[in-house]
Amino acid sequence: MITERPVHRRSPGGAEPAPRNRMALFRAYLALTKPQIVELLLVTTVPTMMLAAGGWPDAVTFAAVLVGGGLAGGAASALNCYIDRDIDQLMRRTKRRPLPAHEITPRAVLIFGLTLAVISVVLMAVLTNWLATVLTAASIFYYDVVYTMWLKRRTPANTFWGGVCGAAPVVIGWAAVTGSISSLAWALFAVVFFWQMPHFYALAVKYKDDYARAGIPMLPVVRSMNRVNVEILVYTVLTVAASLVAWPLGAGEFGLGWIYGGTAIVMGVVFLAEAIRLTWRTWQGHTVKPMRLFHLSITYLTVVFMALAVDVLI
Repeated sequence: MITERPVHRRSPGGAEPAPRNRMALFRAYLALTKPQIVELLLVTTVPTMMLAAGGWPDAVTFAAVLVGGGLAGGAASALNCYIDRDIDQLMRRTKRRPLPAHEITPRAVLIFGLTLAVISVVLMAVLTNWLATVLTAASIFYYDVVYTMWLKRRTPANTFWGGVCGAAPVVIGWAAVTGSISSLAWALFAVVFFWQMPHFYALAVKYKDDYARAGIPMLPVVRSMNRVNVEILVYTVLTVAASLVAWPLGAGEFGLGWIYGGTAIVMGVVFLAEAIRLTWRTWQGHTVKPMRLFHLSITYLTVVFMALAVDVLI
């Protein structure tokens, strides 16, 4: 469950007015798709496809996953906004989204999200293969029905189980290129899956009061900060470990070398150091700045997967 960067949109006098022109309406629909999340999903998917193909994948497959995957991510996000419209209006981080701001009607958002979902699955079915198509449809269903409608509101383990959705594009991209999923693809899946815990826990610490107000049992709401820090450390270690496991798995047939391996080591040390710093400051009773870890986690994931792509091409 990759999260969007917090964006604070201000408007005088409280609620946003309804869009008054086509451009404003376009921006509102675009916001529903959470472009920053889609962007980060593609940052992990494209290098994985390149690795699976041993270079650039064929143009049709590449375009299908880029467009179909982007639409699938946008569909899942739009449907998430529809389902969560009741709690979004209670939280500072989300109350400026198009639905709580009354920029678009719920019915329009539902139709928009379902339309994007259908288009994305059809594109994948026509232009890739059955495995990538099934995984795409399953990821949309899992994120919106299993995670958003069920787990998110019922268990503090929601972030863990929601992590499946954020990591799914990695195996979808691999499956689109090869028609199967190898151990290397699962290792890269594990990198993104484990990464989501320190990434999102940092955000949840920052907006702990928001989640408490909305009645969402995120880990920082229902557990002590010490427990949160332990999980951040554990999952950061697992993230780095998974990235290093991928190195030897890809060293032979796929030619992963020191560009990826060295980057994974260096960025892993930086990522882990920031997680340790957050924990240490908590134990010392100092002011905690969790957003440092949140933003660094995005840099970590981007740089590691970009190194993967460079290593494949060189």
